[in-house]
Amino acid sequence: MNKVKVYYDRQGNTLSVWFDDPKKEHMCEESDDDVVLVKDRRGRVIGFERLNYLTAKQREKGVTVPVEVQMVCVKGVFR
Repeated sequence: MNKVKVYYDRQGNTLSVWFDDPKKEHMCEESDDDVVLVKDRRGRVIGFERLNYLTAKQREKGVTVPVEVQMVCVKGVFR
């Protein structure tokens, strides 16, 4: 895994986070609290989608998606 990809779909109000290539998506599994796990053919989680990311009130106010990034390096993972 080299990059984490994050997409916000304003119209669908979903936030998608990918840990691997989105083209490897094979199946999705809905879990609790409006979260869908995205898995590859081996059943490994390669991403997730958060449904209803912003509340209706936030959307009415024109709230933008807050983004905060913190890089954590694990020995041997990042080159």
